[in-house]
Amino acid sequence: PYYIDLNQNVYLQAYLHSSDPNLIVFVDTCVASPDPHDFNTLAYDIIRNGCARDSSYTTYYSPYSHFARFKFNAFEFISRHTLVYLQCELVVCRFGDYSSHCYQGCINRSKRDTSS
Repeated sequence: PYYIDLNQNVYLQAYLHSSDPNLIVFVDTCVASPDPHDFNTLAYDIIRNGCARDSSYTTYYSPYSHFARFKFNAFEFISRHTLVYLQCELVVCRFGDYSSHCYQGCINRSKRDTSS
């Protein structure tokens, strides 16, 4: 466990264990929940599909493509729950593949028109 106070910044780093220098890692989704087994019912999106959902979410540059560094601020959600769990999904892409999610970043899926 990592103990934090309300409004404290939480800094995270993900590392891809691979000897392939042509891979990069990208934070796609991070969700907070008071239930470690349910990240849907009572959950808070910090980032979803590469799009920041929390205004305090910030990515940090890393000179190493195998690292993804980011931070967010402990929010009101934490004050209402003793424990909050974080689940993050990362995407691994080929270095230089500019059509990949890693390079395109935030993907806003457009909604379809339901009219006749």
